[in-house]
Amino acid sequence: MATLIDKLIQDAQGAPKRVALPECEAEKTLLAARHVLDEGIGMPVLVSPRSVIEETAARAGVSLEGMEIVDNADEAAADALAERYMSSGPRLISAKGSRRKIKNPMYYAMMKEELGDVDCTFCGHVNTTGDVLMAAQTVIGLAEGVDVPSILALVDTPAFEGPEGSVIAFTDCGLNPEPTATELASIAISAADNVRSIMGWEPRVAFLSFSTDGSGAGTSVDRVREAIELARGRRADLAIDGEFQLDAAIDPAVAAKKVKHESGVAGRANVLVFPDLNAANIAVKLIQRFAHGAAYGHNLSGFKCPVADSSRGATVDEIVGDIAMLVLSAR
Repeated sequence: MATLIDKLIQDAQGAPKRVALPECEAEKTLLAARHVLDEGIGMPVLVSPRSVIEETAARAGVSLEGMEIVDNADEAAADALAERYMSSGPRLISAKGSRRKIKNPMYYAMMKEELGDVDCTFCGHVNTTGDVLMAAQTVIGLAEGVDVPSILALVDTPAFEGPEGSVIAFTDCGLNPEPTATELASIAISAADNVRSIMGWEPRVAFLSFSTDGSGAGTSVDRVREAIELARGRRADLAIDGEFQLDAAIDPAVAAKKVKHESGVAGRANVLVFPDLNAANIAVKLIQRFAHGAAYGHNLSGFKCPVADSSRGATVDEIVGDIAMLVLSAR
């Protein structure tokens, strides 16, 4: 039976993109790059000193044939890239700072992405999440109307039958412990845009709470309600509703009983916005442990250009699947 990752890979094969891979000191990077190229998921653009790339390829037994190599130790090329980057718009760093930063392959890769030389950047199985976030915020920046980056997870639960089958999207699953109403609104907007790109769904976004449509009260409910109004104000084109308990968000029969207003989201949500990271993390682990489900995705939602923050414990197969998701988010 085809898995969610199989579907994502197949979809990515229909729209391959140029993927910058800056962590070429890791054998997993080149092993995954070989799979990505051979399976037609994308064109790997290896960004590191050429000597490092060639040494890692030799250790891993990987052929570099067909891959693009960008040698960030090439001084003339680095100078030209920094000049293009600084002259193409207002930047958060100085000209001297940009030249210093691109000695780091991750910054070099993201500058190429910001300039349109590549479509997306995959990193994080060598660099920490903090390092990846700092580079993306410094070089690429957040999308318009977005206040914080966040992480979208695609959760596949075999026994679940929702509007999109067994798959539903969760956010934020990794970055913001206690988001404000403003931050929660931008997390929801980012997730909606990302899930539309990756899955091709028309997003229906439900803000979750212990309260449904005014059944409960408290500061956390007030924060969720404020976030809903902010999100609607920023993006009137999106189907956004709440606050809902989980069952009211995904079960039409429960929604019919609990939700007192007309809603195109209640009972049919395909994007669930959790009120805080505690709730999201617990929900994912409950599904994994009790329902034998799986959660996929290390895409950082909210940046102007697609970036992925991989897990440092990711296998080569997991990296390939995550790259497929990243390629789809660049559509």
